[in-house]
Amino acid sequence: MMHKIITTLTLLLSVMVLKAQNTIEVSMVNFDNDKGTVQVGLYTSAEKFLNKEFKAESSKITNKKATVVFTDVPDGVYAISCFHDEDDNGELNMFLGMMPTEDYGTSNNAPAKFGPPKWKDAKFEIKNKETKSFTIEL
Repeated sequence: MMHKIITTLTLLLSVMVLKAQNTIEVSMVNFDNDKGTVQVGLYTSAEKFLNKEFKAESSKITNKKATVVFTDVPDGVYAISCFHDEDDNGELNMFLGMMPTEDYGTSNNAPAKFGPPKWKDAKFEIKNKETKSFTIEL
């Protein structure tokens, strides 16, 4: 009986180790101040970009900089978006529902031209137990 338990646990651990998991480090710079927090989302598709995060993190801002780390990220294509939640209300504040009044940024520092940044400009691929680092300028 004990032998079966050990064999099962060994198999489970082997599967977990073999499953490639990646790490994404996100540094954000150029905040106007240290008020509030930064909200960071990791997205998995164009349809979900800026709407439904695969993973989300937040961080305090210190000396107008902040960092978050996403761990255990499966191989795939992703994009990152962040915003300075200066009033800590959990939402990107908008003027007339169209123009952000809080600073924001995306992976690859994708531009926002006549609307929000585009998935195709912000996306990147990660695989094979990789660690990727991004610096996003707000």
